[in-house]
Amino acid sequence: MATSTIENQKVVSRAEWLAARKTLLAKEKELTRSRDELSRQRRELPWVKVEKPYSFNGPNGKETLSDLFGGRSQLIIYHFMFGPGWGEGCVGCSFLCDHVDGALLHLLQHDVSFVAVSRAPLAEIEAFKKRMGWNFKWVSSLESDFNYDYQVSFSKDEIARGKVYYNFEMQDLPSEEMSGTSVFYKDADGQIFHTYSSYARSGENFLGTYHFLDLTPKGRNETGPRHDMTDWVRHHDRYDAGGFVQPSGRYQAAEKSDSCCHAAENH
Repeated sequence: MATSTIENQKVVSRAEWLAARKTLLAKEKELTRSRDELSRQRRELPWVKVEKPYSFNGPNGKETLSDLFGGRSQLIIYHFMFGPGWGEGCVGCSFLCDHVDGALLHLLQHDVSFVAVSRAPLAEIEAFKKRMGWNFKWVSSLESDFNYDYQVSFSKDEIARGKVYYNFEMQDLPSEEMSGTSVFYKDADGQIFHTYSSYARSGENFLGTYHFLDLTPKGRNETGPRHDMTDWVRHHDRYDAGGFVQPSGRYQAAEKSDSCCHAAENH
């Protein structure tokens, strides 16, 4: 994670700054081209046909995976960490979803639907969504295997046995709910295909706040104690409340814990 070295920064002439800036610009252009190539390779990944029926609880009742496309051919699902009984969603996932509504209109106009999915009951989801002021679609997979099949939810027995399969490898996790993103395509015949999934720190791709911070002298300024977003990110209505984030992703008051929501994201 980026930290500040502002106290050791060199001060130079404009000409020296310009030379250094041009050197960095060449690296920035290389990164842009590399990102374009990686995106091309991502689009060329083989697909897996989704044969299993999935059912979700939404504001209008039961919905299938096909229904979530909303008449479009492409669907992005965000696996939002929000387990049954939590009462509110993961702090890190909430930070990400604070960035969604601004992009949503543009996605919908470009043949892409976005839906958040959690195992929390719909009533808990709706209450928290209202509190956060979000408009994107959010459904519950509580009565479905969806979260388990896409490796973002784990049974208590799995957690107790130790390592679980997350982010395409076996690892220790602090929670039975984790975050991720999965992408699906529906063809003209209604067949659905799983095209892509990503987990852990891949979620940073959607964090516009981080991209702004990365331009500044102090950067992300995550100087401890966890050296990640939980050093400072909170639900957007809690920045004056202090507190900490548990390994499960749940907010706790200051005296409870100082653990990290996305501790597994460094794996």
